Amino acid sequence: MPVHRPGTPRRSRWSAAGILLSVLSALSLLLTLPGAAQAAGGDDTPARGSARMGQGVVEHDGQGSLPPSGDAVQTEGVDVSSHQGNVAWATLWNSGVKWSYVKATEGTYYKNPYFAQQYNGSYNVGMIRGAYHFATPDTTSGATQANYFVDNGGGWSRDGKTLPGALDIEWNPYGAACFGKSQSAMVTWIRDFLNQYKARTGRHAVIYTATSWWKQCTGNYGGFAVNNPLWIARYNTSPGELPAGWGVQTMWQYTSTGPTVGDHNKFNGALDRVQALANG
Repeated sequence: MPVHRPGTPRRSRWSAAGILLSVLSALSLLLTLPGAAQAAGGDDTPARGSARMGQGVVEHDGQGSLPPSGDAVQTEGVDVSSHQGNVAWATLWNSGVKWSYVKATEGTYYKNPYFAQQYNGSYNVGMIRGAYHFATPDTTSGATQANYFVDNGGGWSRDGKTLPGALDIEWNPYGAACFGKSQSAMVTWIRDFLNQYKARTGRHAVIYTATSWWKQCTGNYGGFAVNNPLWIARYNTSPGELPAGWGVQTMWQYTSTGPTVGDHNKFNGALDRVQALANG
C-alpha cells in the first residue's frame, strides 16, 4: 500500500488515475454499441456477396405482420440464397409452396455456392422456379452484370417450369443507398441490364424492388412497367403503394420471417398464372 507523505497531493493524484480509468471504461462501452465500429473508424460493412433479397427492406421499411387470408387467389412462393444452405424442398412443397426464386449471382464477383442444390432441388419436387441477380450498379455496367447472370444460372428455357430471371434492385448493403448514382443514371443502368437480359434470353426480366427505394433512387420512374413484371417488397398486411407505372404487382414479398425457410411471397393469381409467366 502506498505511504502518504506530507505535502503529497493524494487527492489530485488518485483523481487523475480515476478519471483515466473512467474514460477508458466509457470508451470500451461505446465501442460495443451498434454501429460504434464504423463511428470509431472501423468497418462493419458486410462481406461482398452476402446480400440477399429483402435485406434492405428489413433495415429501411421494417418487418410487419403476416398478411391476412383474403378472397384473392394467390400462390405461395419462397426466395432463397446461400443463407439458407441446402434447402429441404420437399418440406416446403408439402407446406404449400409452389414456386421459388434462387439467388444465382451478385455483381460480377459472386456465384451462390448452393445454387445447384436450390435451383435443381426446387425443380425436382415440382416447383416452378427462377433465378435472381443482386445488382451492384456501382461495380460494373448493367449489360455486363446481365451477361454474368445469364452465364451463371440466370437463363431461361420454355419448359413450363422456369420463370424469367429477376433483377433484385434495392438498398446497397455495402455503401450509399443508391450506389452513388443519380436518379437518371440509375434508370439508365437498370435499362441496360434489362435490355441485355432480353437480348440474351428472349424474355423480359422481373424487377424486384421496394417502393420507397424506387422513389429515392430512380425518381419513381414508370417506364419499365409496360414490359417488366413487378415483384414488390413490403412486409406488411398489403402490398401498399406501388412504384409509378405499375397498376398491380405480379409478386409480393410479404415477410422475411415466414413459417418455413426463406422469404415468403404471394403470386398474384392461381398456379396457372405462375405457369403462364414461366411459358412466356
